[in-house]
Amino acid sequence: MIEEKKWVPRESTFIRDPHSSATPEVWNFTCIRCHATAGIPAHDPQTDWVASHAADLGIACEACHGPGQSHIKWQQFLDAAVASGDPLPEGKDPIVHPERLDAERSTQVCGQCHGMRWWDEKEQWRTTGFDYRPGEDLAATTPMIQPTKVDELPWLESIVERRPDLLRDFFWSDGMIRVAGREYNGLLETACHTKGEMSCLSCHSMHDSDPNDMLSRDVTGNQACLQCHESMRDEITTHTYHAPESEGSQCYNCHMPHTTYSLLKAIRSHEVDSPNVSVTQATGRPNACNLCHLDKTLQWTADNLTHWYGHESITLEHSHQQTAASLIWLLQGNAVQRTLASWHMTWKPTFETSSSNWRMPFMIQLLNDNYAATRYVTWQSLKKLPEYERIQQGIEFYKFVSPAPERVAIQQALMNSWSTHLNEIGGPSLNNPQLMFLENQPATIDQTLLIQLLQTRDDTSILMSE
Repeated sequence: MIEEKKWVPRESTFIRDPHSSATPEVWNFTCIRCHATAGIPAHDPQTDWVASHAADLGIACEACHGPGQSHIKWQQFLDAAVASGDPLPEGKDPIVHPERLDAERSTQVCGQCHGMRWWDEKEQWRTTGFDYRPGEDLAATTPMIQPTKVDELPWLESIVERRPDLLRDFFWSDGMIRVAGREYNGLLETACHTKGEMSCLSCHSMHDSDPNDMLSRDVTGNQACLQCHESMRDEITTHTYHAPESEGSQCYNCHMPHTTYSLLKAIRSHEVDSPNVSVTQATGRPNACNLCHLDKTLQWTADNLTHWYGHESITLEHSHQQTAASLIWLLQGNAVQRTLASWHMTWKPTFETSSSNWRMPFMIQLLNDNYAATRYVTWQSLKKLPEYERIQQGIEFYKFVSPAPERVAIQQALMNSWSTHLNEIGGPSLNNPQLMFLENQPATIDQTLLIQLLQTRDDTSILMSE
């Protein structure tokens, strides 16, 4: 964990069923393609001997720009011509510049690593390395896994038959990727890319950006989208029904919400779509509206989308009319839903849409979750609540990988402390039945509903690693 400068078990950083066997991974075959430059496994199938090597043990210049030897020779040739006064040679520097490629080939440079793909054994990559070089057609050597096109891809169909869990673990049921490091798959399902000119470099820059998110300095906010959708510049509020400078009028908050799990956090989906309650119901993927308006029900979202955008009017089951969607995902959802909901409990924009004083007792329920990554994300999120500082005083420090009895003890201590501080916390949210508080009994959690949600939790086994 970089932010805490601590080592943790590798498997605990993934959303991984604790009852599943550890995933065997060998660096030379699993990691070398993306975590080294020009890596060659050099496996001898006759002796099973491996003499792997790479140009760089990390992501260096040639990973994105291609082999550099000809570039060096070209520059030396130019320098010699300038020094001697000879005419400059015709032609151009052979080095690849992703920003000079078209949207498809430029994005493929990133997609060689940031994609969910299948390694075709016919490539002989175990012996000679990988054929793809920046600027070439990635699809010719590296087939991408696209769940929406299984019927069109016989090779993928046969793989899914052998490994039916493959798609479920990495994709939402409609084919949207839900694990980080696979952003290229999102673009392959996005019309802005397939029918337009959107590429990774529409938003990101390797050399002119904050290294934390690599967003280009000149495309912050809505500017990234307005590059193409210029007509929306003066119609933001008309389109979003939110104040122009609010988080609800930021294009990416609605069209690219944080529905992807990265290492111990949530990140934005890289497939551009729009909030749709029917899709949420069908896939289980949280929608942008309820990830921001944590205190609202799914029915509330459905009604607003009908009123604002003409979505078909639907009447949801009783629970989605009575209980905030965020709490249903947090308490009853599967491991991915629980983790994403917990992270959003302290996503900064949510403090503008509802108070925070009601969130803590429900988040505490996840401190003894079966999934280690879910516990960690919850703990980090919990510590960002304004109420946390006084609630945790005198309570032993929580460790997400500690034995269950220790976790339960701290969990109970935090709940007891929260209860004793209710008079200080206060607020109308603690009387809101949609937030699972009894309407006529201030600050009293509906224990019957809480237990019902916990007992009907979706315990589908999930193994989702990057």
